[in-house]
Amino acid sequence: MPTRNVVLTDHQAELVDSLVRSGRYQNASEVLREGLRLVERNAAEDAARLGALQKAAQTGWDDLDAGRFVDVEEHQLGQFIAGLGRQAKKRARVAQ
Repeated sequence: MPTRNVVLTDHQAELVDSLVRSGRYQNASEVLREGLRLVERNAAEDAARLGALQKAAQTGWDDLDAGRFVDVEEHQLGQFIAGLGRQAKKRARVAQ
């Protein structure tokens, strides 16, 4: 297993020491490996969220290109959004 030297702030070093003293981890390496697993998981979740946003954006652009949209006047926007909320609520009830 490769060895790495890392520089920690005083706060980070105390946190590592505290976690080891608590018995939750046997040594500093376990603490750091757990931290890296969390970084890896967060990166995967961020990538999945970005992918979902990109897909939703593309769906929106495709709908615009195909003419599937409603042009709403600014003064009607609040009423239109309220109507969408009511539709979503009805769909949520049906899905349950």
